[in-house]
Amino acid sequence: MAKKEHVSETPATQFLRKHQAVFADHPYSYEEKGGTSASARALGVDEHIVIKTLVMQDEAARPLIVLMHGDRKVSTKNLARAIGCKSVEPCKPEVAQRHSGYQVGGTSPFGTRKALPVYIEASILELETIYINGGRRGYLVALDPRVAAGLVQAKPVQCALED
Repeated sequence: MAKKEHVSETPATQFLRKHQAVFADHPYSYEEKGGTSASARALGVDEHIVIKTLVMQDEAARPLIVLMHGDRKVSTKNLARAIGCKSVEPCKPEVAQRHSGYQVGGTSPFGTRKALPVYIEASILELETIYINGGRRGYLVALDPRVAAGLVQAKPVQCALED
């Protein structure tokens, strides 16, 4: 029988357990700058169901989180329009880390340092299961996207760039 790799608790897993969310651990070998394509390949899943947690900010530098399919990019114009802002842009890595409490590459929407507004690409809610960062590099958790969205009160938006 294969030995199950022990995964240490993160603020994200503590948050999920506290809210009695059902999730599965999926550790993998983290690849620097590998992104969702590397994690999808390592776990043998479609990159579309691996969800990126992106820390962004509006024109007043107010932080927010956007959850997006791994194989899609965020249209910042559409996002800004959807949430009633003039503009939205990604935060610099050190700013993102300060807001979320997570290292870039290990950012989870769960258990962030500060409560941040969360927006989720609406089509993610149609998926059966998503793989999303569990709070450190090389670690995803699998769970129902509707459960994930409910836990962080994510507002559905349509902001994926069409290929």
